[in-house]
Formats: sequence, structure tokens, C-alpha cells
Amino acid sequence: MTDADPGYFGPDSVTWQLHSDPMMWIAGVRALYLQALHPRAVRGVMQNSDFRQDAWGRLMRTADFVGTLSYGTKEAAERAGARVRRIHALLTADDPETGERFGIDDPELLLWVHCAEIDSYLGVVRRSGFRLHDAQADRYVGEHRVDARLVGLDPAGVPGTVAELAAYFDSIRPRLAVTADARAVDDFLRRPPVHPLLVPARTLVWRRVAALAYASLPPYAHELYGRPAPATGVVDRRLTMAGTALRRIPATIRWQLPPRHILKAVARLGPQVRPAPYTLRREAAILDGPGRRGVVSDGGDGIRWRKPG
Repeated sequence: MTDADPGYFGPDSVTWQLHSDPMMWIAGVRALYLQALHPRAVRGVMQNSDFRQDAWGRLMRTADFVGTLSYGTKEAAERAGARVRRIHALLTADDPETGERFGIDDPELLLWVHCAEIDSYLGVVRRSGFRLHDAQADRYVGEHRVDARLVGLDPAGVPGTVAELAAYFDSIRPRLAVTADARAVDDFLRRPPVHPLLVPARTLVWRRVAALAYASLPPYAHELYGRPAPATGVVDRRLTMAGTALRRIPATIRWQLPPRHILKAVARLGPQVRPAPYTLRREAAILDGPGRRGVVSDGGDGIRWRKPG
């Protein structure tokens, strides 16, 4: 393993560009709301986690894990995945309906958590104005079969396109429900415990973040939680406004926030590889350009466009 190892994704991936976007924080909260709708998945969290006492620590550990897989070396990603698999193998929880004891490393639960994250990351960032062609979105979903493997899933059974991801959610919806555990997560995300001096900041900033993350959920999630779903167009405008504002903060300032994986990757690989969505925008412009009725393909080394025939 050399210091120049780009990791499992690297500068040419969609992941490098999309995961550097500041809307990922809102997307992460949306993923928590969505994950809480699987009764067994949320029970596993409630019975094996101290998130209510260490919310920010858990958030940073999750961000560190995602950052390591996205921007770290292959060796670092393998270590992080192995650690997660060891922890999951030791944990169990009680089914909220049957009382049956189940393992946290149940593939169904791992797949649900994975798909809820990927759907949230892609959906929120894309709806907030980060332009991706449909082929690029498919490439992003496919790239994350890597981290599915790292947490213990067989990549062959993990959605690899946006359509496959949508089909997965259609299949899992009958098993989703709002349990007492989901209500607890909902209440927590709206009013996380903070130091008394930070209550004004929670009211001013966090509630807006949580409200926007919740608003971006799919209609069936709003129906399950029992609160009216805002109009899609309204949510898209709010997401775009938030994305536009956050992207005005210079990346070199945003990337100083912990866990700083992007800066570490740039230092390892050189400043010329720093994440920037411009390449993806040019690629999308080519794919969407007038008269471009060619064939889009991805042979593993990136999207290519060619004229038919």
C-alpha cells in the first residue's frame, strides 16, 4: 500500500464529488429519519446505542466512517469495514412485535441501512442543485456496492442503479412502520439534547436542518410518520436555496471541519485531484447536450458517450 493509493473510489468517481458537497449533512439526517421506519433496524439502534446521550459523538463516528470509505486508502477502508463487522457480529436485539432475538448483522437490516443512506445522499444532493446526469446517478449507486461489501453484504444482491434502488424500496415498503422506537428517533432529531447555552442555536439552526431533512423524505414516509407531506416543488426550492447558500462557503473552509478526510486525501494524492463538481457538470452537459442521442456506457473506467453505430 503506497501513500498515493486513491482508495476504492478515487478522484474520477462520482462519490468523490458528491460526498464533498455540504448538503451531505442534511442528507445524513434524512437517512436517519428513513432508517427509523424499519422496526427491526431501529430496535437494534435503540437497544445497542447510546445515541441519546452521545448524539454528536455518534454523528461524528458515522461521518468518520463514511469519510474513510469515500476518501481513505483501501487499507483504511478495509480496517473500518472489518471493525464494523466485528461490532455487528456481537450485537443482538429483540423484535418489537414477536420478541424474537435477532442479530444486528442480519443482511436484511444491513441492506436497509445501506439503501436508505445511498438514496438519501443521492436524492438530497441532486435535488439541491448538484447536477448529475441519470447515467452518473446510476454510476454513483453502483460505486457503493463496495461499501456494502465492506459492512458484510454480498455486492451481487445490492442495488446497482437508481431503478434497482427504487425497486428495492417498493419491495420493502410493506415491512415499514412507525413504532415507538421510530417516534423516539423523530422526537430526538427534532429536539436533540444540548447544553443550555446552545438551545438558541438548536432553535435557529438545527430545527431548520431537521425540518428540511424530514421534508425531503418520500411521500410514504410522511404518511407513516403521520405529518402532511409538503409539495415536492416547495421542498426542491428549499433544498436548492440551502445548497446554493452552503456552496458559497469556500470548500477549503468547509473541509476544515472534522473529520477532514478530504484534506487528507488531497494531501496524499496532490492538490490537482481535489473534489470539484466541474468535471461532472461538463460530463452531464455533454450527455444532455442538443442532438446528443448517442449511447451512454460505463465500462468501469468512467462514463463515455459515443454516437450510435
